[in-house]
Amino acid sequence: MKLVFAGTPEVAVPALDALIASDRHEVAAVVTRPDAPAGRGRRLVASPVAERAAEAGIEVLKPAKPRDEEFLARLREIGPDCCPVVAYGALLPKVALDVPARGWVNLHFSLLPAWRGAAPVQHAVLAGDEITGASTFLIEQGLDSGPVYGTVTEEVRATDTSGDLLTRLAFAGSGLLVATMDGIEDGSLKAVPQPADGVTLAPKLTVEDAQVDWAAPALRVDRVVRGCTPAPGAWTVFRGERLKLIQAALVPDRTDLAPGELSPAKNNVYVGSGSHAVELLWVQPQGKKPMRGADWARGVRIAPGERVGAGDVG
Repeated sequence: MKLVFAGTPEVAVPALDALIASDRHEVAAVVTRPDAPAGRGRRLVASPVAERAAEAGIEVLKPAKPRDEEFLARLREIGPDCCPVVAYGALLPKVALDVPARGWVNLHFSLLPAWRGAAPVQHAVLAGDEITGASTFLIEQGLDSGPVYGTVTEEVRATDTSGDLLTRLAFAGSGLLVATMDGIEDGSLKAVPQPADGVTLAPKLTVEDAQVDWAAPALRVDRVVRGCTPAPGAWTVFRGERLKLIQAALVPDRTDLAPGELSPAKNNVYVGSGSHAVELLWVQPQGKKPMRGADWARGVRIAPGERVGAGDVG
């Protein structure tokens, strides 16, 4: 089939690479979000998908909105049979959905109908799911509600961050997307409507969602840290400043600390929670680079009984 691929971030690149490598399909063009400011200089930078497409000599379309008439005219001119999508980042209007004869097919990083929305992997980690996966489905006007072509499963490991899990799903999902294109092309694959039961939503996480509640059980604290890494980044308050929490570990045999109470040791620093202690392995103080928790604790000289999570950010 002639394809127009839509995607934007790094996580979409493995799927684009897999489609480019396929000998059954032609990636005629790529649709991606417009260049965005990045870095200290805030200069405009092309998306990872745009950069990869340019390297491969593929035409790149960057509409401000996918309903822009100039973009729609070019899409019609290309005449794709199907448009595979991975984390494009904009809602597709019906006028765009109607262009390819075989529709737009999204690779979504959950086992639908679970975790429909912008942050399925983060919510799977936050919820403590043991198994997640990826699904390919035909895009319709509803939120991730279209009929499903195929799925692949992936175990959620006890130490997985959202970044770890998403990286594995991006590669596993790329194979699923190519297989879906193959099945659509030869007629061997039919989309199956999603069940009405089991629908859960995965809205984008906010900075407020990523603040650790030390009164919660340690298991919940651990899930927030892992689920919010790398973005938006779990955090707490220490002496009126934000302290980013990059990696933590459960310490079930330490139950003597109050929620948020810090306990530094020679090579460790522990925090109390609503159940048992959590060890802070890696943290990032405001305005500084990531560092080991024990090194941070030595530098700030924690007073007896001092806590994290108390007070507002100054």
